[in-house]
Amino acid sequence: MGEPSAGVSSDRFADYGRPRRVDGGLRARSARGAIGRSWWSRRFLEVLESFALGTRLTRGRSYARAGQVLTLDITPGRVSAVVQGSRPQPYQVSIALEPFPAALWSRIEDELAGQAFFSARLLAGDLPDELEELFAAAGAPLFPRAVDELTQRCNCPDFAVPCKHLAATFYLLAEAFDADPFELLHWRGRSRAELLDELRNRRAAATGVTPPPVDPPSEPDGTASTVEVGAPVGAARALAGLSTTPLAEAADRFWSAPVPLPDRPPRLVTGTDLLLRQLGAPAPAIGGPGLLERLRRAYRAFGPADR
Repeated sequence: MGEPSAGVSSDRFADYGRPRRVDGGLRARSARGAIGRSWWSRRFLEVLESFALGTRLTRGRSYARAGQVLTLDITPGRVSAVVQGSRPQPYQVSIALEPFPAALWSRIEDELAGQAFFSARLLAGDLPDELEELFAAAGAPLFPRAVDELTQRCNCPDFAVPCKHLAATFYLLAEAFDADPFELLHWRGRSRAELLDELRNRRAAATGVTPPPVDPPSEPDGTASTVEVGAPVGAARALAGLSTTPLAEAADRFWSAPVPLPDRPPRLVTGTDLLLRQLGAPAPAIGGPGLLERLRRAYRAFGPADR
């Protein structure tokens, strides 16, 4: 539900007043101006604002900055929040967006693993903006294309959708994408761990290199779990897949440049009076233009002979 629609009296909402003050709520980081710093959060809010939701988002932004959102939870296909309004009991909010089916995710992961650019950026914890185009080409748009793709629910007494409680949740969701961009993909059906594991496995299958095993978990008492004897640990695990070079060959090449060096280092060819031309004439009290001309002749006289 949301605010009263056109033609419905708003008197029944007059007694609600200002929202109750909240201690420890999730407060938007930006105190003024636009919310959202990263491309995925700004793109998400651009899509919402393109739905012509008007002042509903403005009121929700005020709620988000006041810290009225108590909790925010992102799961595949659903965002759930608890928002404190003017009543004693907080409102329950949910925003549903259809997650991608497993077969579609498998096709996307094949596309991502097949392009080193995307694999490297994702494994480094980054979502490049080119990702949106790749998802769209695969028939899996990251962002909703129409407002009816979102199922919005709030148990407040307002009628219009979104109400200010839903709008506040949208803004906090955008900031959650700022903090962890993988939450956007999680909402669409793949957690960070699941996606990165799939990418590693697909890259390993394509290159024939087995990914290193995951570190064993610790026991409840803090001691390390039993490790298979002979298994590489520490730095040896990271270096296990690298080819070894004989020490003598590596030592011979240690001081060699990776590319041939020129006979003489490059030098920028400039006039000897370049600095004087940039500074301009000094003040009359210390010589004025006459001093500048004397300095210019001195620079030329004492400058390098091979200029």
